[in-house]
Amino acid sequence: MRNIVMFWGIAAAIAAVEPAAAEPPAPKIQDMITPAVLKDAQAWINTDIVRVSIQAQNHRLTDLNQAKIDALDNQWKAERESDDKPLISATLSNPLSVYLSRMQGRSLGLFAEIFVMDKHGLNVGQSSITSDFWQGDEGKFQKTFDVGPEAVFIDEPEWDDDNKIWRGQVSFTINDTDGKTEIGAVTLEYNLTELQRRQAAGS
Repeated sequence: MRNIVMFWGIAAAIAAVEPAAAEPPAPKIQDMITPAVLKDAQAWINTDIVRVSIQAQNHRLTDLNQAKIDALDNQWKAERESDDKPLISATLSNPLSVYLSRMQGRSLGLFAEIFVMDKHGLNVGQSSITSDFWQGDEGKFQKTFDVGPEAVFIDEPEWDDDNKIWRGQVSFTINDTDGKTEIGAVTLEYNLTELQRRQAAGS
C-alpha cells in the first residue's frame, strides 16, 4: 500500500509541472462560413423586429455627435462595474435583445454572442453584456456598414481558454427593406468548435 501511495504522489508531482495541453489548431474560419451558413444567419437577422428596432434608435439618436457617443460608451463601461445599470438594463430588456437571446438559445450552442448596431455603431440589442456600447471604431462596423449594403467581415478566430473552444465573429450590414439602404450592422460570434463538429457530421 505504501508503494502505491508513493506512486500516485510522484505521478501527481509530475502532472503539476507538466505544461497544460496546447490549444488545438485554429479552424479555417473563411472555409467554415459558407454561403449557406451566412444565408441562414441573414434569414433571421433580416426581419421586422431587427429593422424596426434599428430604425427607431437611428431616429431617436439622429443628431448624435462624437462627444455624445463617447459619453454613452463611457457610461456603459462604468455601469459594468456598478450596481446601478440603467443603460445596460434598458438595452438588455428591450424586445430586440430578447429576440437575439432567444435565437442564441435556439442555436443550441452555435452562437456565443450576438449584437446589433445602429448607424453610429452603437448597440441596439444584444444577447449578453458586451465590453463596450460603441463598436464604430472597430472592424465589425467599419468593414460592414461603412463599406456598403452587401459587406461581410469575417474576423480571425480566437481561442476561448475558459470554455476550451474556438470562437469567431462574423459581421454584415443590415439594410432597409429595399436591400440597398444601410441602416446598421450585426455581429454574430460563432462557437467555431461546435460549427466544425456539425459540419463534419453533415448537420
